[in-house]
Amino acid sequence: MRTIELTGGRRLAASDLSRTGALPADVMESAAAIVGDVRSRGDVAVREYCMRFDGACPDAFRVPDEVVAASVDMVDAEFLSSLRKAHEQIREFHQREATQSWFTTRADGTLLGVKVTPMPSVGIYVPGGRAQYPSTVLMNAVPAKVAGVRRVIMVTPPQRDGSLSAYTLAAASVAGVDEVYAVGGAQAIAALAYGTETIPKVAKITGPGNAYVAAAKRHVSGDVGIDMVAGPSEVCVLADSTADPVVVAADLMAQAEHDPMAACYLVTCDATLPDRVASAARSLNAQSPRAEIVSASFADNGTCVVADDLAVAVDAVNVIAPEHLELHCADAMSLLGSIENAGAIFVGPWSSEPLGDYVAGPNHTLPTGGTAAFSNPLGVYDFVKRSSVIAYTKAGLMADAPAVQAMAQAEGLWAHALSVGLRRKLVEQGVDTFADPSSAVADAGLTAWPRTLDAPGVPNLSGAPVTDPARGE
Repeated sequence: MRTIELTGGRRLAASDLSRTGALPADVMESAAAIVGDVRSRGDVAVREYCMRFDGACPDAFRVPDEVVAASVDMVDAEFLSSLRKAHEQIREFHQREATQSWFTTRADGTLLGVKVTPMPSVGIYVPGGRAQYPSTVLMNAVPAKVAGVRRVIMVTPPQRDGSLSAYTLAAASVAGVDEVYAVGGAQAIAALAYGTETIPKVAKITGPGNAYVAAAKRHVSGDVGIDMVAGPSEVCVLADSTADPVVVAADLMAQAEHDPMAACYLVTCDATLPDRVASAARSLNAQSPRAEIVSASFADNGTCVVADDLAVAVDAVNVIAPEHLELHCADAMSLLGSIENAGAIFVGPWSSEPLGDYVAGPNHTLPTGGTAAFSNPLGVYDFVKRSSVIAYTKAGLMADAPAVQAMAQAEGLWAHALSVGLRRKLVEQGVDTFADPSSAVADAGLTAWPRTLDAPGVPNLSGAPVTDPARGE
């Protein structure tokens, strides 16, 4: 891990971090080509890419419902019990996020509000192939179901022998996924975005994937909704002298073992802690079955920030804006108000980040790469649409129309002003419709703009004194 020392008043800057931010151009180009091909050739193209990249393609992409249902009897009883516990706690958490339509009425009778409508369909992408991620199924399907989405469709790539993980299918059954398709990669994203002969088009796509999946999601965004373009997983541990170096080392490794590209940050105001954590990590990693991945992550994407004091350390955390943040500090809860940028915050020594990955309840689909500075965890709000509702009375119209006309005149939008001006005319005449259209359109200019706004002054952008020639200045 490289070390950054914040001494003598120095603060961490975004330029100190080795983040690339963007997907490689060649990946974007490849994903765009795949998306375009699937969009034009449908299932035929999907099959070709499945064979090329996954080495397997089922006769039918749709996994029979009875196969999904039977998967719960194929997994270990303790795993199934754990899966159901996780499902229940994730569901209970997300139920608190659910919002209802609301309306309010002004004194003049004008009604305003918001209508909340669930997405009609969503596609959730679950990585597969060489690994199984049943937790990803729960984290994407549960908030969608809580939101009221009628059709939740899961896509996941088959393994080399053409099979799917029983763990993943069992999670789909427990979570109430409506349809499962054995297809992955950028071709699966394209199929969900535009539809094929057998794979339905959806309104929104969520879920993590490799760089090609992320690039495909970015490419189709706008034609279909997406949750985010997620990068490699990351964790930041903020620790003081009270932190246990062995526990901190294990927590850093818990992210590092995901991927050599995973980023691990240790931020501390204890200058002795980094060496003690490194020593513990070496001992633990010597026993890890994923030692090579952890070592590569630490070497290539590990960063240790040593600050003069805790305030500088907290400031560094906010610059990093990590996906996961652990607070290994005395009275950790008191720091919560100072943390501005983090996807998920794990407070105190007993709050292991893997608890959040699996069973705690909050969603583990989180903003990465510093995007926690402006993005949110996946939630129920990602699976609903909000429509503003506006219902004016005559009294409300008469109260607000003059302001609309003045602002429309300032923007030069004549018909905007006319739209409310004609309504004012109807109210003033005591009728609901014009009996004589020809008289209604007469003097439309005056109806739109009853008076000419005074010409505005010219803002002085130079900072120099303003002179008025008319006064001899």
